[in-house]
Amino acid sequence: MISTTHEPREYARSVGLDPARLPRHIAIIMDGNGRWAQRQGKERAEGHERGAHSVDVITEECCRLGIGQLTLYCLSSENWKRPKPEIDFLMALLKQYLLAEREKIQEQNIRFTVIGRRSGLPDEVLAEIDENVRLTQHNTGLTLCLAINYGSRAEIVDAVQTLAGRVSRGELQPEEIDEAAISGALYTGGMPDPDLLVRTAGEMRVSNYLLWQISYAELWVTPKFWPEFDASLLHDALRDFARRERRFGGLTTDTTT
Repeated sequence: MISTTHEPREYARSVGLDPARLPRHIAIIMDGNGRWAQRQGKERAEGHERGAHSVDVITEECCRLGIGQLTLYCLSSENWKRPKPEIDFLMALLKQYLLAEREKIQEQNIRFTVIGRRSGLPDEVLAEIDENVRLTQHNTGLTLCLAINYGSRAEIVDAVQTLAGRVSRGELQPEEIDEAAISGALYTGGMPDPDLLVRTAGEMRVSNYLLWQISYAELWVTPKFWPEFDASLLHDALRDFARRERRFGGLTTDTTT
């Protein structure tokens, strides 16, 4: 359980972070579990287990810092191409995580939610997801959002179909479809866009993750694998984020630069 000795702003200062310059929403592409395991001479499954531990560590640290939302890319819609034994293990690990973390999530006042298509996920996993969502729906702390069976292009397709359905039913006029309407029809409707996108394992791509939502997010990539990602590395990402000037397509006050 997280210590309540320090308020988030006080805690942020204690680790050298400016609480006024922290992102509201952090999204992470958790990459490199299998490669970490292979370099350690271990089975890929051990990498996924170690990666689940990193999820726990980073979630707790975001709670300490008072971050509003943490969105983690857990399983992409393309990951189903992996060998069946690995997929089966990932589903079992996900179910185990949902059960094991349920009490801690409640203690930490975390609101739990999931984005992605439900089709293809085992019924027992869906049941545990739904239970965690139900139990935490009124919590007011960190929103922990897991992207499971998620692909951003599929999300946009689903959003377009939703809006098209509203038009065909006469609920919406085509000219009323604007950025706000599209944002509201995405799986992330009602959530703030990510301010910071972190990717581990050194890959310089966004891998079909939150393509609409990260339009103005700051990107931070580390060569470290996800099982190596800890609170210290998160702090490094946050310090770098705090040094950046976010212009959202505009200009700085000094137009000579």
